[in-house]
Amino acid sequence: MKLTFLGTRGEIKNRTDQHKRHTSLLVSYKNKKVIIDRGTDWLNESYSFKPRAILVTHSHPDHIGGLIKGAPCKVYGTRESLKILKKINTLDVVEIKEEKPFFINEISFTAYPVEHSVIAPAVGYKITVKNASVFYCPDLIYIYNRKEALKNVKIYIGDGAAISKSFIRRRGNKLIGHAKVQQQISWCEKESIPRAIVTHCGSEIVKEGDEKIEEKFSELGRKYGVNVQLAYDGMRVLVR
Repeated sequence: MKLTFLGTRGEIKNRTDQHKRHTSLLVSYKNKKVIIDRGTDWLNESYSFKPRAILVTHSHPDHIGGLIKGAPCKVYGTRESLKILKKINTLDVVEIKEEKPFFINEISFTAYPVEHSVIAPAVGYKITVKNASVFYCPDLIYIYNRKEALKNVKIYIGDGAAISKSFIRRRGNKLIGHAKVQQQISWCEKESIPRAIVTHCGSEIVKEGDEKIEEKFSELGRKYGVNVQLAYDGMRVLVR
């Protein structure tokens, strides 16, 4: 399985060549391709390849805004996400059930609910090919069924919106926002995940620059015994 980080920028104004477009992941296996999320930055971009499907984590504009003009394939999402997606008449949508695996060709996907937004409830995806699994969730505060979601995962791919400052707020009895990177790396330590990749980069990453952030991630890695990397647009990762 090959992962290509098509975009790594969060919903921020700043951008660099390394973090130019809204967060989007391409999953490839045996020349079959699946995209996860297609934000507003992608609205006027053509598809340079033929995806078999597009999955969405939630319905914020930086994750579905690029679908407003339609898509060349079926679009998969939870019932909550489809409430918004169904308003785009040109989309062929498929509802997925949380914590129920489904296959697109030989790639298994399982959506696990996470805390992030009241308006746009989110999920993360456990992606599996044969015995190789990764967990992908670019926006979250916590994972509800974390132990099961991260079981046997080789790479955790998470939320880079918050490095030193907390982006968690309360709306009624719900929390909204983003978990700090350090907290997510601690999950990896607890669940014995050897590698973490940080995407959905926030202002702190983009303003400070990759070199300084990578130094901070190296320190985190040494503290928790996890190989922590910063994703960038165009980055490719082979998962075996």
